[in-house]
Amino acid sequence: MIDEFPAEAAAIVQRHIEEEHGYLSWLNTRVDAIERGRLVMTIPYDEKLTNTVSPPTIHGGIAATLIDTAGGIALRTMLDDPLTGGVATINLNVNYLRRASGDLTAVAEVIRAGGSVGVSTITVVSTDPKEDSNVARRQSPSSDWDDAVATGQGAYRLFRD
Repeated sequence: MIDEFPAEAAAIVQRHIEEEHGYLSWLNTRVDAIERGRLVMTIPYDEKLTNTVSPPTIHGGIAATLIDTAGGIALRTMLDDPLTGGVATINLNVNYLRRASGDLTAVAEVIRAGGSVGVSTITVVSTDPKEDSNVARRQSPSSDWDDAVATGQGAYRLFRD
């Protein structure tokens, strides 16, 4: 394995998520950063993703989707060939901390990538896209974010070639 995640592989993963993956593309999912063992991913606020309360809040399933997807893709970056290897969720834990009413951004960090099982930890924050200060915070470590709406941990089966 090399220390850096290849830029070509990052571009392929990003294009697949943002343009080619049916569900994630429909959610307008964006990859903000991808590196070996770490992924930052955002789903922008959209009224179609809200609960029927006033004021509207983002459905918790969207945060769970981010936790599961970001955790798995972060582990994919640890594979010798991240484009042909595979990752499948075997256990997912989601903790909802508070309501979300803006964009959702997840930071996933790999805790362990073993021979056949890997584990990631993920934090999701809700940010107002109109506040420029939040853009810089998306790149900061997830443990420093005071505005977390959900946290989680995923265990994944790793299929290595």
